[in-house]
Amino acid sequence: MKKLFLSAFLLLGGAAFAQAPSGAETAEQSGTTPTLESRLDEIETKMTTWQKIVAGLPKLSGYVQAGYQYTDNSSAFFLKRVRLSLAGDIVAKKLDYKIQFEFCKPQLVDAYIQYKPLQQLNIKLGQYKVPFSIDNTEYVPTKLELIEYPLVLRKMMGFGEDLCGISATGRDLGATLFGGFLKRDGYHIINYDLGVFNGEGINTSDKNKSKDLAARLTIKPVKGLMISGSYYWGEYGASYLKRERYAFGACYDRGPVVVRGEWIGGTTGVSSAADFDSNGWYVLAGWRAPHNLMPVARFETFTENQAAASALRQTNYTVGLLWAPVKYLRCQLNYTYEDYGSAYDLSGRNVVAVMFTGVF
Repeated sequence: MKKLFLSAFLLLGGAAFAQAPSGAETAEQSGTTPTLESRLDEIETKMTTWQKIVAGLPKLSGYVQAGYQYTDNSSAFFLKRVRLSLAGDIVAKKLDYKIQFEFCKPQLVDAYIQYKPLQQLNIKLGQYKVPFSIDNTEYVPTKLELIEYPLVLRKMMGFGEDLCGISATGRDLGATLFGGFLKRDGYHIINYDLGVFNGEGINTSDKNKSKDLAARLTIKPVKGLMISGSYYWGEYGASYLKRERYAFGACYDRGPVVVRGEWIGGTTGVSSAADFDSNGWYVLAGWRAPHNLMPVARFETFTENQAAASALRQTNYTVGLLWAPVKYLRCQLNYTYEDYGSAYDLSGRNVVAVMFTGVF
């Protein structure tokens, strides 16, 4: 098909050469007339070379998330994320990289390389998402059905509200071995991640000699269904304070239906002699309706300190509507009722938020 197109192009352009001055020596007279086939091969070779050059260039992408939030006692416009990414292959399908920068709060978010010699054994090195939980690893902000990540994840995996005080968007500096086994229909049934990290968040050097460990096992028995277990152990700060996390969850995301839930618990050190246990869980359900509409709902609860039981518990009820009128635009409307335990000294709060995501 490509050669037929090129042949037509050359034939249409031949009239221009027919008007050449008669005094000029033609290529045919000189005995060097190239055949149509050779011309096509030459052009095709040049096009192939150019395609290889273009394919080797970094791919530029990004997105902007902005919106408005109203609560019982405040309201404000917000700029949530402004991300720009560069990604590409150094060696096709074997060695790739990604660099992502955040402009809202200027900082480097991702910077890593991946070497993938085998489907069963690969390595990632740099700064990236810690392989822990379903939402943190499988759902980037442009895929998330609601505006905010689950409360328990934000509190226990470095999302700015972390009990440790670490603000890292679920990321850290380290190295991870990962791979999959038993491939079927384009996916692996058994998948694993095993990582070693500094444990202090992004763009931050380690503050002690200890290294944090993260492990995740994912089983996909059928297409669309995922069962995931995660474990994280570490020590943060110069005082080697304990930070232990564990999670178990499941997700079905295929066709019009998405159902996802996860339980996360753990221990956080506040001094060399004291720590406390926390846990929480969430369940989310959504339906991809016609006209690119998606109604979604999530119930979530989080207990900051189990010793205080319900006194330090927060429960959120969220309903939302996601609309994607065109490929590069997402519009989200969320309503959340936040119910606080008695120890917070806060009454229930209503939160309405709208956010627009432009992807390029």
